[in-house]
Amino acid sequence: MCMDEAGVDFAVVVHPEPYQDDHRYLEHCLAVGGKRLKGTALFFSDRRGSLEKLPTLTKRADLVAVRVHAYAPDRLPPFGKPELRRLWQMATDLGLAVQLHFEPRYAPGFEPLIREFRETRVIIDHLGRPFQGTPDEHAVVVNWSRYPNTIMKMASIPSNTSYPHRDIAPVIKQLTECYGADRMIYGGGFGADATGESYRAAFDRAESLLGHLGEADRAKILGGTAVRLFGFSG
Repeated sequence: MCMDEAGVDFAVVVHPEPYQDDHRYLEHCLAVGGKRLKGTALFFSDRRGSLEKLPTLTKRADLVAVRVHAYAPDRLPPFGKPELRRLWQMATDLGLAVQLHFEPRYAPGFEPLIREFRETRVIIDHLGRPFQGTPDEHAVVVNWSRYPNTIMKMASIPSNTSYPHRDIAPVIKQLTECYGADRMIYGGGFGADATGESYRAAFDRAESLLGHLGEADRAKILGGTAVRLFGFSG
């Protein structure tokens, strides 16, 4: 098993957009993984019937978050409208976090709900996609660290050998300084072609970018904080 070969005890399966709000494969993965896996599920607040699936899904599957995308310009969530607030309210009532995957230019649309639902955790995917927006746009995401309910996820770490050929290390250092180890989690390295070796290599690269931190804080970001937030045990 890939997780065993990579030395990974627990993981969260993140529901990607190609499946839309069809959760059958997510449920299959969680059933196979047992207590070692939990999941996030993608929903569309403005799609008729989508949110109605959420309460029953939480009874069948071990979920930690509802996922929202603001990435494709023709499929943006309904910012400023009751439908998006309803999604946030439903997640809150069910004890789930809201997991956001977005380009930085869309960050301001989420901020009113982050402020309003102060007790609802908000997981920010992929470092807030720092290189897919301007520095000023990403600064909005960095400044979300002032909200105690925000969690920064260190995933999809870009390489400086690919466009836009920028060094991610200073961005990660800034995020660790702003969010702190108790509000940062690592995720990534697993995909359709992953092996135990490649999975571990991604983990080791992430660890190498946290060299400015002490051992205890590195351990939190690389697993300890996620165990605490998501209730993994055993």
